[in-house]
Amino acid sequence: MVLLVGLAMLFSVLSRLGLARELSVAAVRAVLQLAAISLIIVVAIRHLWLAAPLVLLMFAVAVGTSASRCGVRDRWWWVALAMGCGLLPVLVVVFATGAAPLNGASLIPIAGIIGGNTMTGHTLFARRAFAQLRGEQPQYEAGLSIGLERHQVLTELVDPARTEALVPNIDQTRTVGLVTLPGAFIGVLLGGGSPLQAGAAQILVLVGIMAAQTITVTVAARLVAAAKLLPADLRGQLRP
Repeated sequence: MVLLVGLAMLFSVLSRLGLARELSVAAVRAVLQLAAISLIIVVAIRHLWLAAPLVLLMFAVAVGTSASRCGVRDRWWWVALAMGCGLLPVLVVVFATGAAPLNGASLIPIAGIIGGNTMTGHTLFARRAFAQLRGEQPQYEAGLSIGLERHQVLTELVDPARTEALVPNIDQTRTVGLVTLPGAFIGVLLGGGSPLQAGAAQILVLVGIMAAQTITVTVAARLVAAAKLLPADLRGQLRP
C-alpha cells in the first residue's frame, strides 16, 4: 500500500499536479477511518437501532464533504435536501420490497455504497454547473435582456452538467462484468455467496446508484435554477 501511495505522489510531483500532500493525507485518513469504522460496524450490524444512527452519520459526512468540495458550505442544507431526495426513496424501495432484508448487516453497506455515489454525483454536477455559470456570465445577461426569467436562463446554462455528472455511473453499469468487477460483487463472493447471488447484489446496488444519482442531480439542478444552491460569488454575480 505504501508503495502505491508513493507511486501516486511521485507522478503528482513529476507532472506538477500539486496533489502530493492531498494524496498522502487521503491515504492515511482512509486507513484510520476504515480501522475505526470496522470496529464500530462489528457492533452496529448486530442491531438495527445502532445501524440507523451510523447511516445518518455517514450521510452527514457525505453532505459536508460535497458542500465543502463545491464551495457551498454555507448552503449545506440544500445539499442535504438534494442528496436526501436521491438516497431516501432508493432505500425505501430496496427494503420495503424485500430486495434486501432490513437489518444492520444490509442497511450499512447498501446505504454506504449508494450514499457515497450520491455524494459523487452531486459533487460532479455542482462543480461543473458552477464552473459553467462562472464562464457564461455574458450568456446569462443576454438571456435576461431578451425577457427570460432568471430560473429559465440558469436551467439552460447548467443543463449540460446534469448529463456529465451521470456519465461515469452509466458507463460503469454498462461495462460491469466486462471491464469492472465492483465491490458488492466481490464482497458477496468472498463472503461465501454464489456467483448468482453476487451478481444479484451488484445489480441491486448499480441500479440503486443510478436512481439515486439521477434524482439527486435533478433536484440539485432545480435548486441551482432557483438560486438556492449557489456559492457566494455566483449569488452576487447572477442577480435577477
